[in-house]
Amino acid sequence: MTNPDMTAIEALRRFNRFHTRWVGALGADLHGSGVGLTEARVLYELAQREDWRASALAAELGVDPAYLSRLLKRFAAQGWIARRPSRSDGRAYLLSLTPEGRAAFATLEAASRRQAGTIVQRLDPAARQGLVAALRTVEQSLSGAGEPPAVAIRPHGPGDMGWVIAAHARLYAREYGFDDSFEALVAEIAAGFLRDFRPGRERAFIADMDGAPVGCAFVVQADEATAKLRLVLVERRAQGLGLGKRLVAEAVAFARAAGYRRMVLWTNDILHAARAIYRAEGFVLTAQEPHHSFGCDLVGETWELDLAAAPAVTAPR
Repeated sequence: MTNPDMTAIEALRRFNRFHTRWVGALGADLHGSGVGLTEARVLYELAQREDWRASALAAELGVDPAYLSRLLKRFAAQGWIARRPSRSDGRAYLLSLTPEGRAAFATLEAASRRQAGTIVQRLDPAARQGLVAALRTVEQSLSGAGEPPAVAIRPHGPGDMGWVIAAHARLYAREYGFDDSFEALVAEIAAGFLRDFRPGRERAFIADMDGAPVGCAFVVQADEATAKLRLVLVERRAQGLGLGKRLVAEAVAFARAAGYRRMVLWTNDILHAARAIYRAEGFVLTAQEPHHSFGCDLVGETWELDLAAAPAVTAPR
């Protein structure tokens, strides 16, 4: 039987070999710049701030202080760095790049961007999104942290309805056992939204995380006074970020600004997280009815929100 730890170890080592060769990190001349990988990383950090102490820089990069000292002396001899006494500690010196050093870094940075751009241009949009997600997963898995994902909410654009349909079908089949009649319903709703779209009265909110769609919420017109909230979804990989609350809050704010007097939605009682969001936003449960749909026995619910009332008080986002 294969040892799971050994499998992971060998996979990580294989990726390290692939990546260092792929980016040209094995030689002493990164991107034809005349500097090696460690020197390039030191230049990058010095370009980000002008108050590095040598000891702090060595600790940040995990570089031997004596090796870093020799590297900095070489940079100084090339006229790339300047040293000035620290105001808070007269014994310490702060490092910064000179104009010549910034020019050297700019050349290296441009070469690095060109190489990355060449790689990315080989990929279609879906593969690029997959690459971003995979790299974030690697970073978070190995570091246990990583930067918070960049999340933005925008109006719908070309291709978004295909994602909305597919995402609903996948999530509801996996989480609740819905059959393909649910996918057909979502497709009908999405098609109707595009066909009968009323600018200023209707809107689709699409949430992107690192450039890839992960959530949505729709406001559609039921009648002149009533807006309907539909197709609220957050993919599993984006859950826990408060994105569902943001989407619903933005949808409600849009409906209120559009002049609707009330907002309604239909859901099922098994959607506990969504129901909690609706309740927190001020929606009130007005009706329940058992039904058999999408291959499941369910309890449908109707919720309503009085848009003329004061907005619900929610925690700052």
